[in-house]
Amino acid sequence: MAKKGVILLNLGSPDSTSFDDVRTYLDQFLSDDRVLDLNPIFRKLLLKFAILPKRPKEAGEAYDKIWTKEGSPLVVTSVAQQKLVQENTETPIYLGMRYGNPSTESIVTQMKADGVDDLMIIPLYPQYAMSSYETAVVELMDQLKAQGLGEINTVLVQPFYNDPAYIDALWESIRPSYEGSGAHLMMSFHGIPQRHVEKTDPSHAHCLKTKDCCTTPHPAHATCYSHQCYAAAYALMAKGGLHHDDVTISFQSRLLKDPWLKPYTDFEIERLAKEGVKNLKVICPAFITDCLETLEEIAMEGKEQFLGLGGEEFELIPCLNTHPAWIKWLNDKIDRWEP
Repeated sequence: MAKKGVILLNLGSPDSTSFDDVRTYLDQFLSDDRVLDLNPIFRKLLLKFAILPKRPKEAGEAYDKIWTKEGSPLVVTSVAQQKLVQENTETPIYLGMRYGNPSTESIVTQMKADGVDDLMIIPLYPQYAMSSYETAVVELMDQLKAQGLGEINTVLVQPFYNDPAYIDALWESIRPSYEGSGAHLMMSFHGIPQRHVEKTDPSHAHCLKTKDCCTTPHPAHATCYSHQCYAAAYALMAKGGLHHDDVTISFQSRLLKDPWLKPYTDFEIERLAKEGVKNLKVICPAFITDCLETLEEIAMEGKEQFLGLGGEEFELIPCLNTHPAWIKWLNDKIDRWEP
């Protein structure tokens, strides 16, 4: 009889905030050609001489601000998600990180020892991007093949950005903090370089090349991060009965000098403050789990920027994390699985 298993895939985090651990993590993360898609030789030189000598110290200081006694918030919360899902199913639930620990490689080794031969794969990314969903899935498939499990049955959960049950869960997690607050709502998605959007367009002629490309139906939307962000935002607005004037959609966390998806979150925070917005609440719908990009970049840096420009109230509404509606979404997905 086949033995089922489910693996939850997330990004990962350094093992600690020390320079060496952060350097190891950044080296692994930025060496991924789906993240830093540059000429391999140039990428190696950029890492060795420009990024890795200094960036680990800066990043470590940022991680220090959000680190808990248990460790990285992303890892701690992901483990909590895993345990809560496990409480409601007999199917073994595994958790693997694309970078850092628990590594995808180590979890595949564990699944092999456990005899798993029917596997449901749930990337914890609502939207498709080559630097998140795609690289996590490719790494898992590579590890399965490398460890002799390349022929097992697999079911891959597709990006769920427009799944009504997911939108319901997301709204349920937001509603208590937002409804009746009178606040302006910012939906700050993780940014990606524009070239990533163009690369994942199989037609190479639609995304960022035609007018209203994100809202004009096209097969490219199946792998278009930008479209999927806007589709999720519009679905959430419809669910909550939100007017466009009450919502700002933006993209954060840009690196280097290449053009990333716009508008940029920090620019939009400045614009809103200068236009007289006094109460701003922010959600980060590209993330299932709170992490450095939400807890430090938005909750700390974003708040400081907004209040410094005359804003009066600023709140980061937490990600889904271990919200009961999100755990139910995961368990429902697993319960409906028939290998």
